[in-house]
Amino acid sequence: MAQAEDRSLQSAGALEPRRRQRAYLLLVIAILCFATIWPVTKIGLSGASPVWYAAGRMGMGAAVSFLLLAATRQLRVPRRVDVPILLSIGVLQFAAFSAFSNLGLRYVPAGRSLVLAYTTTLWLVPLTLIVRERVGAWRAAGTLVGLAGIAVLFNPLALDWSDGRVVLGNMFLLLAALAWALAIFHTRHHPWHMSPLQMLPWQLLLATVLDVAFAYAVEPQGAIASTPTALICLVYVGALAGPLANWAATSVARDLPMLTTSLGFLVVPVLGLAISALWLGEAITLSLAAGAALILCGLGLVTLGSVRA
Repeated sequence: MAQAEDRSLQSAGALEPRRRQRAYLLLVIAILCFATIWPVTKIGLSGASPVWYAAGRMGMGAAVSFLLLAATRQLRVPRRVDVPILLSIGVLQFAAFSAFSNLGLRYVPAGRSLVLAYTTTLWLVPLTLIVRERVGAWRAAGTLVGLAGIAVLFNPLALDWSDGRVVLGNMFLLLAALAWALAIFHTRHHPWHMSPLQMLPWQLLLATVLDVAFAYAVEPQGAIASTPTALICLVYVGALAGPLANWAATSVARDLPMLTTSLGFLVVPVLGLAISALWLGEAITLSLAAGAALILCGLGLVTLGSVRA
């Protein structure tokens, strides 16, 4: 009996490094997916309408998520207590973020768009004052550094303020980041009854309905994909990279320390900038590099402050 217990303990000990290695692999997969979604979407939008494209992406993501959870017997119907988190993430993180980010991405380079969208964590710091949470020196300093980076990106040398479409596109991206921040803020203060993965298909379904309604209102003559290239990009983003990234990120958050995952995901904007430059030929100007560096430093400080709190 003692020998059997020893073998069982040895087996469990051997599985722990494997689980950790699997988590790091999933972190790399999530980073790659999140980083490539932006340049691929930029290409896809050349043959699609922004909000319709967002609706198509949400619809594909919902379909894949329902199938995966049904296949793994994890599909559950949300209860009344789950409605608040269903609404906040479905409306803000998915419907609003996807529509606003696509509207911005139509006029803004993919690399710059990704950097602006990643300012989400910065907006969480002022939101904590609503619940009178202590901000702390690290998070306060990180927010100021990140805001300085945004100011660099919006200086007249980096942004053509005479082009209304470009200015509006940049504003849409900041709105997308704020919408996501509001959803995360609610997520942190919501008592979960179902897992985030179990809630995912229902939130994506709600986002699909809302984005379709929004698309009918603002793009009545628009199209989800009018070219084969746009359709291929949509399938990649909606049916492959999006669901895979969300699933991997959920698994990573469960198996790795918060500091590891948070700092790991800071690689996404850097990789996205590099891919956009190499693949789409986007220029990485001095202002873009400096602004991105300040924003990432600010995000890093905020992350460290959150861990130390």
